[in-house]
Amino acid sequence: MTSVSVDNQTTAQEAHTDDYSLDRVPRSERKMGWLSITNITFGIATAIFYFQMGSVMALQFGAINALISSAYAIIVAGILGSFIAYFSAKSGMNVNLMSRGGGFGYIGASLTSLIYASNFILYVAFEGLILVAAVYTFFPSIPQWVLIVFFGTIVIPLNWFGIKQLDKLQKWSLPIFFVFLIAAIVFSFLTPSVYEGSFWTYMPEGVEVGGTALLACIGMHHGIMGLTALLASDYTRFLKPKDIKKGSIIIGFVPQFFCFGVMGGLGIWFGVRLGEANPGVYIVTLLGLGGALFTALTQLRINVTNIYSASLSLSNFFENMFRFTPGRRFWVVVAGILAIVLMLGGIVDHLGAVMTFQGVFLLAWAAVLVADALIVKKMLKIGPLYYEARQKYLYKWNPVGTVALIVASVLGTIAALGFMGEFLASTAAFFAAILAAILTVVLAIATKGRYYMRKQPEEVPEEDFIA
Repeated sequence: MTSVSVDNQTTAQEAHTDDYSLDRVPRSERKMGWLSITNITFGIATAIFYFQMGSVMALQFGAINALISSAYAIIVAGILGSFIAYFSAKSGMNVNLMSRGGGFGYIGASLTSLIYASNFILYVAFEGLILVAAVYTFFPSIPQWVLIVFFGTIVIPLNWFGIKQLDKLQKWSLPIFFVFLIAAIVFSFLTPSVYEGSFWTYMPEGVEVGGTALLACIGMHHGIMGLTALLASDYTRFLKPKDIKKGSIIIGFVPQFFCFGVMGGLGIWFGVRLGEANPGVYIVTLLGLGGALFTALTQLRINVTNIYSASLSLSNFFENMFRFTPGRRFWVVVAGILAIVLMLGGIVDHLGAVMTFQGVFLLAWAAVLVADALIVKKMLKIGPLYYEARQKYLYKWNPVGTVALIVASVLGTIAALGFMGEFLASTAAFFAAILAAILTVVLAIATKGRYYMRKQPEEVPEEDFIA
């Protein structure tokens, strides 16, 4: 065997160990069915965070406004998620890699990778603190910092073996989750309701259907919709080619329906019926110690997916910027440690500000990718009809996606802070997404696609073309 073939074999083995964090998944390794991938994405869909969002919206702005906003979130995030899943499955890449050849250039895409990674690390911290609070309720003698370190560390070994380990973990824990969920619903029926009417008729005094209250609910949903739409790409890149069309729609919509429809809807139900917005309180009230176990299960399920996505994004950023490639497992450890530091530092006190920027940035990023693929590449035939992630073929910067995202994120954040009026304050993320899509098309036409490719590769299989 020649040294070249040995090197290629070693590289392939390393890439497989790291779940192809730095290049497209080869077609020979795209072996997962849509059901397995949908199962993995349920890790984020079953988070108690969605209970809390539904409960808060219902108690503050009325149950019907919360339900209408949930339907909006399912539709918009489902459409974006289906497109992102399709592009990912066709190309064998996640959004970090797609961004390189999808309008950003390899350094421009590094910026998205870093912010994307920081979002997941922040969510590990937020979700971890919910778990810590639930366990601390029953074991107050254990210092909270000990619980933070323990639960922050335990997700690291659960992520060690990549997507196959995630598939098994989510598959075997999902039935247990549903047992706890059904038990919580049953016990809520047995618990006297603090509200006498049907839960969907609940409306706080002075609040009406629609208007400002509905916009406030939509604004809250915008803070998470971009993440749920983009997240699937970390897994759909392993989808079997024969499952792409059907699987992309299922993977795009089913998790959104469960996030905002089932979990969010139950959050509305629990919040109104029990008169409490914090699921860490009412789940424990309903199930006792079982509630703490239920919380632990849901939070571990979501945090292993958060750590996985964070590790992929960190791998991309440091490979792009510094040629530093220690492997995905190294970044799993780094992400876990950073999340622990954030938890110890009280990051939950800044949840509102973080979600405001995150919602604007992520929804705008998703809009850039979709506009680039559907309009620029497919309709206008500007730039390549495929994604390329290797640096030797790419420019450092492509103004098409980079400028569109920066401008849209800055103006969207200004709008979210209230400087452009009440309507845009609540719809800032959607405003940023529309602006990002328009700018992507305008800049692609203006630059005539010259910054997409520095030189053309010859070996991209036609089956990986997205347009």
